[in-house]
Amino acid sequence: MSEEMKPCPVCASPYGYAMGNHLYVCPECRHEWNPAELEEELGLVVKDCNGNRLSDGDVVVVIKDLPVKGAPKPVKAGTKVKNIRLREGEHNIDCKIDGFGAMGLKSEFVRKA
Repeated sequence: MSEEMKPCPVCASPYGYAMGNHLYVCPECRHEWNPAELEEELGLVVKDCNGNRLSDGDVVVVIKDLPVKGAPKPVKAGTKVKNIRLREGEHNIDCKIDGFGAMGLKSEFVRKA
């Protein structure tokens, strides 16, 4: 049994402890997980401004006015963006916004709808 602690993938508590050979438990939210299976399953993890996990095809809402280079007006807060695609990098959401076309957004400026 390992004495190493691992952060919980649900609540991010740093106190996840080993229970048995391959299972970890979070003392705060009581979530149980196998770190080996979790790494295979997660792949790219992108979270919105509230910490909710996003996935391809989700609908998100812009939380503040975002200036767009080359456009006369910003993307307004409250704009609904459908069918997002996640990718690596600083602008980790690819999407199409009516009136602006294809663009990249940072996940910290959106919330899951």
